[in-house]
Amino acid sequence: MSRLSVFGLEGIPEITVGADLAGIIADAAAAGDDTALADGDVVVVTQKIVSKAEDRLVPVDPDDPLSHKPLVERESVRILRRRGDLIISETAHGFVCANAGIDLSNVEKGYAALLPVDADRSARRIRDGLRHRAGVKVAVVVSDTFGRTWRRGVTDVAIGCAGVAGVVDLRGTPDALGREMQVTEVAVVDEIAAAAELVMGKSTGIPVAVVRGVDPTWLRDGSVHDEIVRSPRDDLFR
Repeated sequence: MSRLSVFGLEGIPEITVGADLAGIIADAAAAGDDTALADGDVVVVTQKIVSKAEDRLVPVDPDDPLSHKPLVERESVRILRRRGDLIISETAHGFVCANAGIDLSNVEKGYAALLPVDADRSARRIRDGLRHRAGVKVAVVVSDTFGRTWRRGVTDVAIGCAGVAGVVDLRGTPDALGREMQVTEVAVVDEIAAAAELVMGKSTGIPVAVVRGVDPTWLRDGSVHDEIVRSPRDDLFR
């Protein structure tokens, strides 16, 4: 792989409960200028539209900016840290993130968006739908915005995937100088999600992007839950 191209899909309408995301994405891709989906593409879909389609919006008091905090407690299996109104918690998915991933941005006022129940399953559903709708074999990544421990700023990561590796294991292969790598495992699905966010942004109204040209060896059955989430026994910080 020497070149990647990343482009956003315009024309995605406001998503409502029960929306056929695969159909909507296929139509938007076909309508664009040179954006028709092709075999080997990775389609990155934001968590927000997946949550909307899967009815994961919960009403909150629109006049109380903290009215979603009880939802954070409910959606958390463990609270790690509190500072003022900020809660860092672990979700049932195994994600460690702010406010259990609950978000008020890019949703109608008076609602909060919860994470999908199973984002790997959501990705598989969209992937299979795109194969049926567009006749192409693509991978799908569901992305969300996370902060990083010890680093400022946020970036997009994968919370679900289908048809693409979560992690590429380079242990036992030679580095550029011929030395055998001992510990290198690359979270390629997170790197794809981050690349896609560069063209989607936070306020552009573009919730879907296509990453084209990824290494074909990455295109296999993958799972964020099984590959990315570190088990407690392997985590030095828990």
